[in-house]
Amino acid sequence: MAGLLEVSDIQCDYDNLVVVKELSFHLNKGEIGCLLGPSGCGKSTILRAIAGFETLKAGQIILEGNEISNTRYVLAPEQRSIGMVFQDYALFPHLTVEQNIQFGLIRVSRETALKRISTLIELVNLNGFENRFPHELSGGQQQRVALARALAPEPSLILLDEPFSNLDAELRNRLSYDIRDILKELGISAILVTHDQKEAFAMSDHIGVIDSGTIQQWGTPYELYHEPVNRFVARFIGRGTFIGGKTLTPDTFSSELGVIQGNRAYNWPKDCPVEILIRPDDIVYDESSALFGTITGKTFAGTFTQYQITLESGTRIEASFPSHQDLYVGNTVNFSLDAEHLIAYRM
Repeated sequence: MAGLLEVSDIQCDYDNLVVVKELSFHLNKGEIGCLLGPSGCGKSTILRAIAGFETLKAGQIILEGNEISNTRYVLAPEQRSIGMVFQDYALFPHLTVEQNIQFGLIRVSRETALKRISTLIELVNLNGFENRFPHELSGGQQQRVALARALAPEPSLILLDEPFSNLDAELRNRLSYDIRDILKELGISAILVTHDQKEAFAMSDHIGVIDSGTIQQWGTPYELYHEPVNRFVARFIGRGTFIGGKTLTPDTFSSELGVIQGNRAYNWPKDCPVEILIRPDDIVYDESSALFGTITGKTFAGTFTQYQITLESGTRIEASFPSHQDLYVGNTVNFSLDAEHLIAYRM
């Protein structure tokens, strides 16, 4: 794929406080990237720097081969061929759906604008709502209008700043898939900012996990879940428990769950103390296994049930079993371990 956006070693400050530092990533044409992290980690600042609303203290940003930001120069936001969808939609309340979408089409003929608007209204599934005002629409419909307005000028890149945070969970989930489909159909690249892993996984090709203003890991959802590069990513992505262990061989460890062998080798000496990440899906319900624990917590989640299992040592691990296996708090449960993607960190 051809490169579209290159963010290289950028730094952003607020009142001499470093908010973003030595941050780099790239996005190819047609890809959807995501900046994922807890509140206050700097992800929205990065988005604003890409949009041209923040100056850089270091580094550079290149879009389609053109340098749009460095420490001495900032190309104006309206000249960047970048669309933006805000958390609060930012629609004009006195304009209809059609007029809101038309707002970004000031340099095209009326005939071209009307054709473009009609295409976008159909694309975002708002046929019949052309003459309604924002207050007459649901939150999901308003977000679709905001997306259509951002897409109208045919930008090279769309920036989505926590676009679903004001919506209920079911609508948020459905709309994230819909917007991904729309962007993919048009072949438009996008960057999503969110703290919600489900949104990030549903929409994105690549995700940057951010902590304290820097990207800890940039990778696919699969890589982040199964191959986290450090403890922060391992804890932030998905669920899991760390248990103590020691190295036996480069890919085998001893632990209170017995000998665990994984699919990767670690260049650590024998008997080196380690922490081993156990994901809920590593635990398999197995009545014939010698491993057991007591169920001390239970959360039903539809297709599966999340259990908290307390071992004899007092260590608590999490397990996801199919929901037809209805176990109860206080039950003893036998299980085996299937930790093919073994994640361990040296202590």
